Amino acid sequence: MKKLGKLSRSKTSKTSQSKLANKKHNRLAKQGKLKKRKKKDKDQQNQNEEKLQHKDSGKLQSQVENGSEEEDQLNPEDVEFYGTPGQTSFVSAAQKRFSNGEKIASKRKRTYSESGEIYEQEPRKLFAGESRKNMKDLLPIKTKKGIIPQMIEEPNGETSSDIIERDTIINQEPKPLPQLSNIQLLIQRKHNLKERKKKIALLASDVIENPEENMKKLRELRLMLEECESDAYITVKKLVMLSLMEIFKDIIPGYRIRLLTEKEKEQKMKKETKALQDFEQGLLMNYKGYLEVLEKYCTGKINEQSNRQRRNGVKHIHIPEDASHVIAELAVRCMCEMLSNHPHFNYRNNIIAVLVPLMNKHNTEVSDMVCQTSSKVFREDKSGEVSLEIVRLINKMVKARDFRVQRKVLDTFLALKIKEIDTSEDLDENKKKKREFMSRRERKKRKKMANLEHELLETKATEDKKKKVKLHTEIIGAVFLIYFKVLKGYRKSTLLPSVLEGLAKFSHLINIDFFDDLYKVFNELIESEDLTYRESLHVILTAFTILSGQGSALNIDPLKFYTHMYNTLLHVHAGCSSDDLPLVIDCIDCMMNRRKRLISQQRILSYTKRLATLSLQQMPNGTIAFLGLIRNFMLTYKYLDFLFDNDSQGSGIYLPELPEPEHCHAHNTMLWELSSLKSHYHPAIKKYAVHLGKMAPVSGEGQLPLQYKKPPRDLYDEFSTEIDVFNPPVAEKSTFKHKSKKMKMFMQEDISDMVVQVLSSIPD
Repeated sequence: MKKLGKLSRSKTSKTSQSKLANKKHNRLAKQGKLKKRKKKDKDQQNQNEEKLQHKDSGKLQSQVENGSEEEDQLNPEDVEFYGTPGQTSFVSAAQKRFSNGEKIASKRKRTYSESGEIYEQEPRKLFAGESRKNMKDLLPIKTKKGIIPQMIEEPNGETSSDIIERDTIINQEPKPLPQLSNIQLLIQRKHNLKERKKKIALLASDVIENPEENMKKLRELRLMLEECESDAYITVKKLVMLSLMEIFKDIIPGYRIRLLTEKEKEQKMKKETKALQDFEQGLLMNYKGYLEVLEKYCTGKINEQSNRQRRNGVKHIHIPEDASHVIAELAVRCMCEMLSNHPHFNYRNNIIAVLVPLMNKHNTEVSDMVCQTSSKVFREDKSGEVSLEIVRLINKMVKARDFRVQRKVLDTFLALKIKEIDTSEDLDENKKKKREFMSRRERKKRKKMANLEHELLETKATEDKKKKVKLHTEIIGAVFLIYFKVLKGYRKSTLLPSVLEGLAKFSHLINIDFFDDLYKVFNELIESEDLTYRESLHVILTAFTILSGQGSALNIDPLKFYTHMYNTLLHVHAGCSSDDLPLVIDCIDCMMNRRKRLISQQRILSYTKRLATLSLQQMPNGTIAFLGLIRNFMLTYKYLDFLFDNDSQGSGIYLPELPEPEHCHAHNTMLWELSSLKSHYHPAIKKYAVHLGKMAPVSGEGQLPLQYKKPPRDLYDEFSTEIDVFNPPVAEKSTFKHKSKKMKMFMQEDISDMVVQVLSSIPD
């Protein structure tokens, strides 16, 4: 019993030691503290290989005789093959047990012949009897002992030879399709186009009906822009572009979508909120893709293949130039519509960056379209953010091209609606003093009140007036920067009329410090005599607008401008210059009516006579506008009754050809033009002429009807003949028949015979 106990203790101790050794080995392996196994030297490996190859039969017999000795030892190659690092190995355990003196019950070791040992070490191959039918070769496995080939059975029974035959059939050239006639091709194209139209209509209607759930259909419709497979792909592109434009105009929300951060994407949210965010992100992604395609078409890169098409292996088809021009114009139109309808939405900066360079394009249709869109945005922009972005890009473009741009680019500035800017750049001294003497408590209170006012403005959902004025100030600064540079160094450019017209419109916003310099420039322009009559009208209007506003405090005598205007009026007639009549009316109104106390008597008399003379050479609307100006003069200046008296009021006679209105003696003439206008074919001009002939009475006989008591500019617009309709309509022809009376032309027959001879001698 004691021996058994000792035996059991020894066994348990031995097994526990092996387990502990294995555990220690595993722990060290996990910690990475095991020492790497030393590789065998190459010489030892070569020697082992030579021993395996050159073993003869005598050595094998000696190994068989000494088999009992080798039974107690293990081959190190077997230990290396079966032993794996980090795991327990029965070979290592057997070695430990053998080293401790424990007997291992094993069979006699097998002896192999030379060919058998090599056969066992080499990877196995297929037997000769096995067939390779229905087998497919796979990638082999590379091990320390060699390369192990792999095979798998084909599921459909397709062999490698069948695969090779199939590949050769695919790589063969396709058989030519049957040739179709032109009529058959046209019918096929119409059929394909009809199917495409149906698909586009269904997708578009589904998206508009429920955009939140049909984002996939919107993406499918957008991807149709890049298709080039069908025979009517150009027409399909046009239809898809217009359809997407109408869809986005309808489904784009009235607010700007903010991109989510990574933290916000990971947060948990309600189902409705998640659906709304998915819709917004999907809409933004599709809108971005749509704009990218439009940008490619606008910039003339329609024949370039996109990265997605290259990845998918789509065959690229070159689009002809005529079709590419049409698609480019349509793409510009789509981008203009998106900017004008949704200027608040995302990617407006990208749209503006694409459209602004096209304003100076030689293609008149494209440039006119972009200029009209920018003017529309200027008129409808209430905050000024979009207008400021467009003005800045125009400023950069004009500078980059050295002011060699078309005039209509700067004409878009005339659509800006800016009435107020911030002229106080620095704080006043009083405000600085007050700020210095404020206590800490007062500063805290002031800061809290400012924050409270800011929060209240956010709740009102209205534009902040201070922010609006600040943006308008920046816009006017950028516009005046262009205007002053043109006046300074590019006076002979085609941009000068647009600059002068812009200065005339925004003259009330010009700082008073620049007035002296501007008047010097205007005097130089008028004295140079290089200006056309329209450009000179713009110079005069700008100068007098400045004088009637902030410049009224300046001591400047604009005698040259009065003289130049007096001579320029003779260029305006019923021909091509009749379009400039609104500008002439504005100039005279600004020169005469706004400076009543600063005009001499001779100047008023000469201008009144000149306007009466010009009223005989105008269209009906121009004539009645000039008569309206004369009526305003008569009501304002009582000494105009000199023009209704036959007797001369002083020395000299009237000299209408004299260029100076102060010395033409207009007080010695009469308004005889009114007698001719009383027989005018236009009924309104007749009534006006009769009214002025009676010295413009306010009441009583000869007073003017109420419908004609309007400003001259309104009269010009009301009786305009642009629609080619007579206003007021012509009275119907009377049915009353006059009795014809035969009267002799001349009492003496000799005179009548002489007239006939003279007329017959004149050739037709």
